[in-house]
Amino acid sequence: SLRLLDVATGTADQIFSLMRHEPRIASAVGVDMSEGMLDVGRDKIRERGMTDRIVLRTGDATTIPEPDGAYDAVTISFGIRNVTDVVQALGEMRRVLRPGGRVLVLEFSLPGWKPFRALYLFYLRHFLPVLGGWLSGDREAYRYLNVTVETFPYGADFCELMKKAGLVRVTHHPLTFGIATIYQGDALP
Repeated sequence: SLRLLDVATGTADQIFSLMRHEPRIASAVGVDMSEGMLDVGRDKIRERGMTDRIVLRTGDATTIPEPDGAYDAVTISFGIRNVTDVVQALGEMRRVLRPGGRVLVLEFSLPGWKPFRALYLFYLRHFLPVLGGWLSGDREAYRYLNVTVETFPYGADFCELMKKAGLVRVTHHPLTFGIATIYQGDALP
């Protein structure tokens, strides 16, 4: 059985998805700075009858409120680019892993193929802020997404940050033509 920690968990949707697809996950803890998001997640946990398997706690990715070596896997999805000190957060994720445990990061990235990259950047810069602003009433939030995606390190550059944080066997796997990437790194066995 595996113990999972999901950082920047929000409303715990990633935990639910991972537990549905990986039956070996016996228990999970989610950490997020937004108590409002965690309250929504706690309601979902109660509705699903999973209070004995999932716990949500308030916490910051750069100072994870968990003991050393407590988890088999640590995940963060679309949250690392919003962390104030990325290497510090990755180091904290490594710290709470058992020896041989794995960090998995899912984050936006930029496509490598130049024609598709140009289309994607046009979408991020012009179309998404208008559509997102129209749907949510907050156009600036979608403009911020564009800036963070374009300026955040990805691919081999992000892998270097993971290595700097002490993770080993670091790899990356681009998804959907490179608009997102899964990064993985392990704690020393």
